[in-house]
Amino acid sequence: MLVDLLPALRQRVRDAIRAAFGDEAADVDPAIHRSAHADYQADAALALARTLRRSPRDVATALAEHLRPDDVIAEAVVSGPGFVNLTVRAEHVAAELGLMLADARLGVPPASPPETVVVDYSAPNVAKEMHVGHLRSTIIGDALVRLLDFQGHHVIRQNHVGDWGTPFGMLIEHLLDERAAGRDSTVRELVGFYQTARARFETDPAFAARARRRVVLLQSGDAETLALWRRLIDVSVEHFSEIYARLGVTLRPEDVAGESRYNAELPAVVADLERAGLARPSAGAICVFLPGFTGRDGEPVPLMIRKQDGGYTYATTDLAALRHRVQTLGARRVIYVVGQEQSQHLAMVFQTARLAGWVDDGVRLEHVSFGMILGRDKKRLKTRAGDSIRLDDLLDEAVERAARVVEEKSPQLDPDARVRIAAAVGIGAVKYGDLSSDRVKDYVFDWDRMLALDGNTAPYLMYAHTRIRSILRKGETSEAEAAAGVIRIEDVAERALAFELLEFPSAVERTAETLQPHRVCGSLYAIATAFMTFYERCPVLRADEPARASRLALSALTVRVLARGLDVLGIAAPEQL
Repeated sequence: MLVDLLPALRQRVRDAIRAAFGDEAADVDPAIHRSAHADYQADAALALARTLRRSPRDVATALAEHLRPDDVIAEAVVSGPGFVNLTVRAEHVAAELGLMLADARLGVPPASPPETVVVDYSAPNVAKEMHVGHLRSTIIGDALVRLLDFQGHHVIRQNHVGDWGTPFGMLIEHLLDERAAGRDSTVRELVGFYQTARARFETDPAFAARARRRVVLLQSGDAETLALWRRLIDVSVEHFSEIYARLGVTLRPEDVAGESRYNAELPAVVADLERAGLARPSAGAICVFLPGFTGRDGEPVPLMIRKQDGGYTYATTDLAALRHRVQTLGARRVIYVVGQEQSQHLAMVFQTARLAGWVDDGVRLEHVSFGMILGRDKKRLKTRAGDSIRLDDLLDEAVERAARVVEEKSPQLDPDARVRIAAAVGIGAVKYGDLSSDRVKDYVFDWDRMLALDGNTAPYLMYAHTRIRSILRKGETSEAEAAAGVIRIEDVAERALAFELLEFPSAVERTAETLQPHRVCGSLYAIATAFMTFYERCPVLRADEPARASRLALSALTVRVLARGLDVLGIAAPEQL
């Protein structure tokens, strides 16, 4: 099954190049893309003209003569200064759509071979509430693991939470004082709890001394201290899980792999790097100095792996985690969904791990970087008071705003349905607003744009999905019954929708390779837009047979692709809107 027509067309153009100009021109890679003037357009003639020293139009003419009609190409016509417009046979397009419709995977091929892929994402801190700063890593990371899962890879989720280090002596000691006073703590209170503990640590020397002693007890494995530490983690993970459930994120408590997991391995990490000649003393610390990493002053930038006081750093833990993921978990691809400000740090960790021999050349190490979320003032999104926005508060507002949109759009819905749909629309709007943007760029958080029922938004895609569901209900036809129809491509709007549908599998594959979810979003938006045009131009239920059955089948395929595509992104597709 081809489904994606581009590979077949590229091969046909390559064959035509050889036939027309011989092997000397066979190295030219034909550029083929969708066109407003035909189904596809090939511009290989422009590159060939320089090689052959002929005008591009002459080359295009010779090329078109060797692209004779066959079972795929209906026509090849020279256009402009040297383009070849390619028209695909309607029968071939219809046959490919039929194969796609009959395929549970909608034409998306399973991974061959499947790999073990570790994805590190979300990574909030224990004893603190999740805030807007955790949103992008969580949303982008979960969309990627869902997509890689769909492809058939063995995906291991890793939530590298901050759960170790000096602050926990301070927190545990303060927790003991609170308990002695008859007060326990919820996660919401832990925000203020942390701030109070920090203030005491900075202003009360006796408390600070107790906190430092508590760190020693924690690191030495004292049972009472570990139990209190575990209490902080359990309460925090419960909070994280509630947020993940609201967001529809697939991270589970068992996916938590915090800094503490690697604590026992840190001395061996340093020893290994010293034996390999990669780490050496520097100003009392142990550092790795890598070629190519220098500061503005031209001096080498150190990757510190042991501090002057003998303590370890984030770099040491990251190196231990990477070694574990490759050597123990068997990852052939390790993906870090982390803000772009960590680019140099991760690049140094990756290079160190390779030089140490822990990661071979067959393992891909990838940093999925992303920009910031900005407010309308183009500054980092915060509350009016300048604080980080709690994720719970952000999601509450999303659902409240979506409820107003749903009530205005569909006032006839019963209250329970409105609540359910508002949650899907609100959360989906937040997630899609992030995923539809190029992740490497900052994006402006704009409620009006995210919740709009037109444009490249989740509500627009949901509306297209519900419109098709409504057609099937009005036609008293199940999706399975509609899918049994034979697709015929006759109208220009049917043709436009067909090509957008056929490009969905390649959008999934490109996204899995580039780790850029906006590619899937763009495909879904193009499909929804093409369907709306098709719906306005081509009657479905009022059409005569066999057009009625064909258009119902095309509608069934569209609704399946929209639902599957949204699901891959982690977004619900409600039946009504």
